[in-house]
Order: sequence, then C-alpha cells, then structure tokens
Amino acid sequence: MIRHIVFFSARKREDVERIAEELSMLGRIPHSDFFEIGINRKVDQLGGEVDVVVYGEFRDEAALAAYKAHPVYAECITKVRPLREMRLAADFVSEAGATSSGGRKGR
Repeated sequence: MIRHIVFFSARKREDVERIAEELSMLGRIPHSDFFEIGINRKVDQLGGEVDVVVYGEFRDEAALAAYKAHPVYAECITKVRPLREMRLAADFVSEAGATSSGGRKGR
C-alpha cells in the first residue's frame, strides 16, 4: 500500500478553510482506498507551519498515478495553488494494514 500525505500552508490565514474545502474535491477521485482532509490543530509546540493535511491510501503506485492523472486533480490544483504558500508531499510504501476497510472519508 502507498500512503500519500500532503501538507499545505495558506498564504493568508483567512484562506485555510477555503483551501480545505477546495481540496475536499479530491475525495471524488475513485482511485484511493481511503482519503481524508484535515485542518491542523497546531498543538505541537515545535511546528505550526502546516495548515491543511491531505491523507490518502492507495493499493499501489499505479493507483496513485491514476489519482494524480484524474481531471479533478488538475482542477483542484488550479483552485488551490493561488491560495497556498507551501506544499510538501510524501509517498511511502507501508506494510501495515489499511486505515479503513476500504472506506472513503471526506473532510
């Protein structure tokens, strides 16, 4: 399984909710086994740069590639890119079991 985690920071504090709302459209893409968007609660004293987190689980690299090639993904980029300051992404192979039994979750 591939775990896909993306961190975003907003250019303006007032855009955090809008970024999360726009990113939620990614949940319509059918290639993930689990998907969710979260707003960072910023309780960690060492880092508060991240405002919004995207988390997805994919069967394999082909499923992740199909997700990124989907037209909704491109649409989302055009809406979110002007609002964000920073975007960091990490994809890694996990041998652990999936977070959910095939369920999908939105924001």
